[in-house]
Amino acid sequence: MILVTGATGTVGRQVLRQLADPAGPGSAADRVRVLVRDPARLDPAASRTAEVVTGDYGDEAALGRALRGVDRALLVTTRVTGEDDVRFLGASRAAGVRHVVKLSAAAVTDPGADDLITTWQRDSEALLRDSGMEWTLLRPRSFMSNCLSWAPSIRSEQVVRVLYGSSLNACVDPRDVAEVAVRALTEDGHDGRAYVLTGPRAISAADQTAELARLLHVPLRLEELAADQARAAMGRRYPEPVVEALLHSAHRQRAGAKTGVTDTVRRLTGRPARSFARWAEDHLDDFAVPAPRGGR
Repeated sequence: MILVTGATGTVGRQVLRQLADPAGPGSAADRVRVLVRDPARLDPAASRTAEVVTGDYGDEAALGRALRGVDRALLVTTRVTGEDDVRFLGASRAAGVRHVVKLSAAAVTDPGADDLITTWQRDSEALLRDSGMEWTLLRPRSFMSNCLSWAPSIRSEQVVRVLYGSSLNACVDPRDVAEVAVRALTEDGHDGRAYVLTGPRAISAADQTAELARLLHVPLRLEELAADQARAAMGRRYPEPVVEALLHSAHRQRAGAKTGVTDTVRRLTGRPARSFARWAEDHLDDFAVPAPRGGR
């Protein structure tokens, strides 16, 4: 039995799809269970063969039901308080879970990353390593899918607005992260491993904008935000401590902290990591600019 958490999120959704794919790397998995707050948000096709438990990390009864009989689990947490990791790992240990695969971030390997989010991720990794269970850590760079946040302004204005548009990031396709997760959940040999996952090359927001313009066959303009503009925009979505952590991350990126490329995806999957162009080709409908209306 494999338990998937975060199954409506960026990576968990892809993990569930790949576990359900008869031709995928997880096709040998016996059973899959999902812990989810809102089952309506699950991918209908991917979750059809999964057992669904409705609840969250704060629901002790639901957590117990979700973990009963589980051998391996994917742990995805997002609240920087760390309470969810404590609850899940304690319940997993009590339930006899053997192996936990945790989604973390590449920033934990950077000594200069001391922001709130990275500190939480380091602490959460330490909780798992000290849990007594087998563990695997997945440390991806930024997801290529983060640029989906540009879609509204691309569709309405043909504009991309970012902070530090020329800074480089070896961003990764979430599908590649998911495939590594599925292998860690269904294969032996991943215990005690920490995998830094990147795309095939570092790329800037300016490069991504140019690639999207080429594929969409429309002119796109990049507008670089000032720091105060970026802070205000983030402040409409996140609390102030998270905003400062994200700005700190952006400063490190501008300084070159996120340019390193690994071959981990190729080593573990047998094929190269997907490029941003490949990711964009597969998501063009999300960015499609409406055709101008004719008229007299």
